[in-house]
Amino acid sequence: MIIPFLPRLDALVARYLAEIAEPREYLSLLRWQIAAGHPLDDRRTLPGHLTTSAVIVSPDHSQVLLIDHIVIGRWLQPGGHYEPAELFQSSALREAVEETAVTGIALHPWHRGEDLPFAIDSHDVPGNPKRAEPPHVHHDLQYLFIADPLLPLRPQADEVVAAAWKPVDALDDIAPRVLRRLAAIRD
Repeated sequence: MIIPFLPRLDALVARYLAEIAEPREYLSLLRWQIAAGHPLDDRRTLPGHLTTSAVIVSPDHSQVLLIDHIVIGRWLQPGGHYEPAELFQSSALREAVEETAVTGIALHPWHRGEDLPFAIDSHDVPGNPKRAEPPHVHHDLQYLFIADPLLPLRPQADEVVAAAWKPVDALDDIAPRVLRRLAAIRD
């Protein structure tokens, strides 16, 4: 039985809040949009919609794969607007492969093979004038993966200026919650 998108997302967010969320991590706007029945799988939905991203670390967790995003103009983890997939993590994996051509990527053992995100981050984005998109919110489901930093990368030219492995501490400016959680599972 295939569970429709919004009930599946609602259950995922509820489980994340119960099992993983930090104190004062409420995801209020995301939960309100789910309850209101907003089609969060449609990038035209405002004030926000769903994205997925891949936090890809080296096996020793010392490096993270980042992209220099053309529209945003800064280094970020690979990701993008959600596209239908059986698992939300599959959408994140697809984006990572498209944007970097990374190979040999594997879901991190932290996930225990489940589709529960490592982090959920709702954040403002500037919009995209070329698409007539105003500033809005991305509700980003972030999944943790492992890959070999010695394998070649090839950035997706229309969305990515560059793809490179950076010290994992670069996440402090990009995804501090992810960095804290990484530190906790390394210890």
